[in-house]
Amino acid sequence: MKILLVFDFDNTIIDDNSDTWIVQCAPDQKLPIELQDSYQNGFWTEFMGRVFKYLGNEGIGEDEMKSTMISMPFTPGVVELFNFIRENKNTFDCIIISDSNSVFIDWILEAANFHDVFDNVFTNPAAFDSNGHLTVENYHAHSCDRCPKNLCKNVVLVEFVDKQLKQGVNYTRIVYVGDGGNDLCPVTFLKKNDVAMPRKGYTLHKTLSKMTQNLQPIESSVVVWSSGVEIISHLQSLIKE
Repeated sequence: MKILLVFDFDNTIIDDNSDTWIVQCAPDQKLPIELQDSYQNGFWTEFMGRVFKYLGNEGIGEDEMKSTMISMPFTPGVVELFNFIRENKNTFDCIIISDSNSVFIDWILEAANFHDVFDNVFTNPAAFDSNGHLTVENYHAHSCDRCPKNLCKNVVLVEFVDKQLKQGVNYTRIVYVGDGGNDLCPVTFLKKNDVAMPRKGYTLHKTLSKMTQNLQPIESSVVVWSSGVEIISHLQSLIKE
């Protein structure tokens, strides 16, 4: 019987947003106004496709992008947290569900030697094309009206848990660690035994607080965190139960 740990990536595992961090590669570390203005709500992946095309056209290649990405800081305490999970892999399965992309996440996990901590990474698929430009696609199509067009994390979580169940893996509880507005949908899937862990002061935390004030609490317990070390102490208490 295992506990499933689910992590968001941007502003949860790493202490910034990978998609905005990459702009450091751009000339003068900023995007042209017309490119900035081309973003439409809910179509972030398409916007990032245009950003990557612009960077490629400006001659920014894979090596420069990679060195920029792996300079991103981890959120405080996360390195200690991942070492703790690695030491207790017989107790935890661990997945990432992220609106970043597969290339960025691979680079960062590989550089820090954390690939083995995770059983699966669900994110927008990315690759370099024949021109050396990074391209990114939507993770999937879905019908959830709360989530951006490219990814409903709830759908991903439900599918993963169902698939595991069919293979005989039944989780005693799910612990969901995230920060953003798109983490709300999967948190509403959590049940009484599960734990939502929103990062203190970020959108998910604020939204869950508002829901509680408006008497729309979610089923799971909510444990707020600022550092991965606090997550470790909560996981330790769950193991002891």
